[in-house]
Amino acid sequence: MENIRKSVFKIITASGTGTGFVVAGKNHVITNYHVVAGAKTVAVEDYKKDRFVADVVMVNPEVDLAFLHIEGFENTETAITLDENVGISNTQKAYIHGYPFGMPYTVTEGIISSTSQPMGPRHYIQTDAAVNPGNSGGPMLNEVGNIIGVTTSKFTEADNVGFGIKHLDLLKEINDFSFSDQAYRVKCNSCDGYTEEQTEFCNNCGNDMDISIWEEFEKSHFAKFVEESLTELGMNPVLGRAGRDFWEFHQGSALVRIFVFKRDYLVATSPMNNLPKQNLKELTEYLLQDHVSPYSLGISDNKIYISYRAHLSDIFTDHAETIKQDLKNLALKADDLDNFFMDEYGCEMAIEAKEEA
Repeated sequence: MENIRKSVFKIITASGTGTGFVVAGKNHVITNYHVVAGAKTVAVEDYKKDRFVADVVMVNPEVDLAFLHIEGFENTETAITLDENVGISNTQKAYIHGYPFGMPYTVTEGIISSTSQPMGPRHYIQTDAAVNPGNSGGPMLNEVGNIIGVTTSKFTEADNVGFGIKHLDLLKEINDFSFSDQAYRVKCNSCDGYTEEQTEFCNNCGNDMDISIWEEFEKSHFAKFVEESLTELGMNPVLGRAGRDFWEFHQGSALVRIFVFKRDYLVATSPMNNLPKQNLKELTEYLLQDHVSPYSLGISDNKIYISYRAHLSDIFTDHAETIKQDLKNLALKADDLDNFFMDEYGCEMAIEAKEEA
């Protein structure tokens, strides 16, 4: 089970999160097309909370599959296998692996209700296992780690019913794709050819193509502003995206979140440490003093936070550069303070913290 966990990844884009995975003998990360739609570069997070930039190298919207390439990644220890002849039958157990709602890795169990449920132009595996947003693109496995489907939760009108893209559909996509570069390619299901350049018609067979498949989501002014600050921090902003106008990333051990609050405020915050069982008087005295201006320290749900707030209108004024620097420095300050509170007051790291190597 641990090796399966190592083979399942959280996929993070500017529009939300999903799941991806690798299969034995292949280096591409597999996910749903709808998870990465509107993006050509995404973040991939592994079981250790390490993040990597991944290029989207193949999309097939009709089948709802996409392949991602991580530079330098070698798949050496996956326990997930793709077997053309794997047995799939009604009432057998199915296991959904993934990151529902962007939360930590989970496995849910159910049974297969139908091995070939027609929906629209295609047939799917149907299961009663819990499938939630965020599970999309993850592996649906049998008891020994064989792929029986690729989970998809785009059928939101279905209640207590989950669906998976058939393993044979995945196998065909893997066998058809023979490229090793990082170009973005769209597959035509009429001729099985691939097209790199945006076009209304397939270059191979003339079949109609949806030009929007090549288009990326346009960033808001706010997103551009925040990501300029993250770039100054020395990170690729792609690695910090956690949704539309929302960022979540680790600076060292500290988790940092940046978002819009009540449509009026830019907020950056970090849950650093849990409150200790002792030394509360000394800790409280420290927290009440103004040690970290322009930031503020506070307590919520028995955790110590550092936070920063600026009015959105200020990013259009002469204060813009100062705010950028404040955002960058909050991440650095949080990474310093979580160690300070642990060493000086015995405060354990918050559950959101990342263990540093």
